[in-house]
Amino acid sequence: MFEARERHARSPAHETALACLEAGIEAAAPARAVERAVSLDGDALRVVDATYDLGAFDRVLVLGAGKATAALVRALEARLGDRLDGGRVVVDAPPDPPLARVEAAVGEHPVPGAGSVAGAERVLELAETCDERTLVLAAFTGGGSALLAAPVAGLALSDLRAVTGALLSAGAGVAEVNAVRKHCSAVKGGRLAGACAPATVVTLLVSDVVGDDPAVIASGPTVSDPTTFADALAVLDRYGVEAPAVRAHLERGRDGEVAETPTPGAPAFDRTATHLLASGRTALEAARETAAERGYATCLLSASVEGEAREAGRFHAAIARETAERGDPVAPPAVLLSAGECTVTVRGDGTGGPNAEFALGAALDLAELPDGVVVGSADTDGRDGSTAAAGALVDARTVEDLPEARAALAANDSYGYLDGRGALLRTGRTGTNVNDLRVVVVHPPADDAGSGV
Repeated sequence: MFEARERHARSPAHETALACLEAGIEAAAPARAVERAVSLDGDALRVVDATYDLGAFDRVLVLGAGKATAALVRALEARLGDRLDGGRVVVDAPPDPPLARVEAAVGEHPVPGAGSVAGAERVLELAETCDERTLVLAAFTGGGSALLAAPVAGLALSDLRAVTGALLSAGAGVAEVNAVRKHCSAVKGGRLAGACAPATVVTLLVSDVVGDDPAVIASGPTVSDPTTFADALAVLDRYGVEAPAVRAHLERGRDGEVAETPTPGAPAFDRTATHLLASGRTALEAARETAAERGYATCLLSASVEGEAREAGRFHAAIARETAERGDPVAPPAVLLSAGECTVTVRGDGTGGPNAEFALGAALDLAELPDGVVVGSADTDGRDGSTAAAGALVDARTVEDLPEARAALAANDSYGYLDGRGALLRTGRTGTNVNDLRVVVVHPPADDAGSGV
């Protein structure tokens, strides 16, 4: 999976870190998720613990969006065959090979573009043809918020692009960004479910958000929205984002001049159900199993790590130190694991993403430790932020010049620095997206003698 794997796997600790990351990414693949959760026996379609009678429907359609949605739809096509009548989704690259029964439009990510708007309009057009004899499989994965972008009347694509870019650069969390997006959209925050009504809508999710809240994943197009216009305005205020057109729209909504997004109990959700097929915890459990099979003691730190990426990296390095020096929280040889969604507050003009910044933050403190500690961090979709790397693998020898590394971090140039040290991990597109996966391997130093970058 990882390019130049032999170069990266230069010690038992490095090899184990790579194996854990690979196992996590593979376990979260949509094809494996569908294999576990979806089956068809005659007219009986089973999804997790629910069964749907296909004989009760004239059409079965797929609607959706996300970076892993093409792979999810491909798996559904294989499962349902000719029982699937069609559909439309928005993805971030043309599916290769093309999908068999579902139309795929290409949108932009992480900031929406013209393709995101055109694709969302096509999805809405098909949704509005649904009736009570239609079963909609709503396939949503991470990235759907940007890819499925239909601005409400009075807002332009440029308004959505500006507010999204400003919030991401300011370090806003995904739930905060999505609270704003939902209140500027004709499709998010349950509005797609309203367009599909009175169809039966079965939402299938591959989660890339901490906590796996269906209302946050892809901005919840088919589920009720607990946030309000006032909440969205509070996000803009919190991060000092002006966005005049968006702010004016949100103020009209707060004042009751624009209808709120559908809330729990709204008629749009009378015939809806939601199923989680895979998440960051899916990846974590697979990584932990791989480490245990290799004879390591394991500790799952958290599936919900958020905050500044560089600080999270330093925190993981601190736990690595405790493990190496004191045997807490687990005695080495050990593997510590976490998942979540860190953010980067952009202050410099360098290149990087949350995983590279996490790794460089950790590497600064690993430089003070003996050999034997390796830290790996990767975005499971294969793209760390807007870079071509998935993340990075670092150890005590990654940073040789502390001032240089600190300067790179200050400039948000983790990608450039780690690329120069041969520490970046590249996978290409993985076909899944369940957030970031991190692994810390702690060996007794003698086991990793001579393992520098």
